[in-house]
Amino acid sequence: MRDWNALKERYLRDELPIRLGNLAWDLARIKSRCQNAANGKLIENLLQESKLFIEWTAQDAEIEIAAELVELQIQLACWQYSWARIWEDATQRMRVAQKTKILSEKVLNMSGLLAVN
Repeated sequence: MRDWNALKERYLRDELPIRLGNLAWDLARIKSRCQNAANGKLIENLLQESKLFIEWTAQDAEIEIAAELVELQIQLACWQYSWARIWEDATQRMRVAQKTKILSEKVLNMSGLLAVN
């Protein structure tokens, strides 16, 4: 079992843009792992981790970003709830992959890490 408290402590050391970047990275990992049917449990763990990243981040974000993060957290929870069914259906799995790619890019843009100075 994962030590979520240790992860939280480490995660909260970073500034908000880095935390959002880490969330974007988790979403990108979900997308890439959907290609292999052996990764179902790994993706379930990434869904949980991403939900926690949102919980730990939204409270420090501007209200508009926090609202978008909460919507994302709801989407992740819905996928997590239906994960066994989604994982068995390759079409649904690819929809999750496509959606997480879009969400990853959106969160990365929200982070400001790609902004040119």
